[in-house]
Amino acid sequence: MTSTDVTLRHEAGLHARPAALFVKAASRYSSAITVRFGEKQANAKSIIQVLGLGARQGATITISADGADEAEAVAALSALAGGDFGAE
Repeated sequence: MTSTDVTLRHEAGLHARPAALFVKAASRYSSAITVRFGEKQANAKSIIQVLGLGARQGATITISADGADEAEAVAALSALAGGDFGAE
């Protein structure tokens, strides 16, 4: 299992468009991927669960993956979340 902590930079946190981009990116990997915020944990491939975390700008989330491409998945998702989801 590979995991890392990431601080959300996007002004909306893991809501709406950023959450959709996060889930779309997570779905590209075969590994089981979870994201944790506080006491809540979500399947990173489920938009409903990711939105349910309520993670806002400045929140620190933990992204974990377990599987054949776990390191690649965690690296890509942490770069996306920590990199402001590609916003200009």
